[in-house]
Amino acid sequence: MLIACWSPKGGSGTTVIACGLAAVLARTSRAGGGALLADLCGDAASVLGLPDPSGPGLAEWLAAGPDVAAGALSRLEVEAGPGLGLLAWRRPAVELRPGPGRADALVEALAADARAVVVDCGAATEGAGLAVAAAAPVSLLVLRPCYLALRRALAAPLRPSGVVLVNEGGRALGRRDIEDVLGVPVRAEVEVDPAVARAVDAGLLARRVPRALERALRGAVGAAAGRDAA
Repeated sequence: MLIACWSPKGGSGTTVIACGLAAVLARTSRAGGGALLADLCGDAASVLGLPDPSGPGLAEWLAAGPDVAAGALSRLEVEAGPGLGLLAWRRPAVELRPGPGRADALVEALAADARAVVVDCGAATEGAGLAVAAAAPVSLLVLRPCYLALRRALAAPLRPSGVVLVNEGGRALGRRDIEDVLGVPVRAEVEVDPAVARAVDAGLLARRVPRALERALRGAVGAAAGRDAA
């Protein structure tokens, strides 16, 4: 199962949702080999309490030529938690652009993985993030219920299969508004919770997902699995 998490703008909480979802899937899919988190933004290692990788990451793999095969991805993977592997981005010293066909090759490699695979696509407006979000059988838009984010979601070059709504107090928009405007279901509602911030600050998110976040994401996992099976 390939799940893409993306947002129409930065600051939506996409990386935390992707990391939490991958941790939940690693726990529920342990018998099937666990889960893999692919980071196309560069912040997943920090959110999971891991040091930045010292060697090459996904940025270098995407920028490489066709002679660097998909099998090289396994050599980039690091353990992020129980049953959870991480393909980190690693911010290179100079900006690297994906080589021809490399984004499609990444999609193919991740889709062929036997584990549950979650990809943090960030603001999927171009490049590999857009390619993965467009091709993934389960494409989850992470959205705060604000007018600006909703406008950008409407203008995005792709439609999600579902929404993870990050709720915060004082907003006029709610679940029904989001579903009516975007025409896709809200798969999970996540409340802004200080416990999540504490888990991230302590580097414990991969091993101890806060209960409220886990309950919400389990709903998204169940809905995603049902849709994927259908």
